[in-house]
Amino acid sequence: MSVKKKYTAEDKAKVAIEALRGNITLNEISSKFHVHSTQINRWKTIARESIISGFKDNTKVVMQDQELTDELYRQIGQLKVELEWLKKKSALFSGA
Repeated sequence: MSVKKKYTAEDKAKVAIEALRGNITLNEISSKFHVHSTQINRWKTIARESIISGFKDNTKVVMQDQELTDELYRQIGQLKVELEWLKKKSALFSGA
């Protein structure tokens, strides 16, 4: 009975990076890490897609952060105006 080896995310990343580099052949990577070439190709594809989506998501996050920052500055400005208005009105009532 064979025991199926569990690979950590770090192990998978090492294998995928080695495959993406292309410095050694798929058979050499397979021998080095004791992973079947089909599995190496799957991990390589997942790594490539993750890298691409990481850049896409990063742009989205930056835009969301900018939108949030703009909204917060707008709210701060509105609160400052309201505060000044309340100060003026309270001065009128306290002076009367």
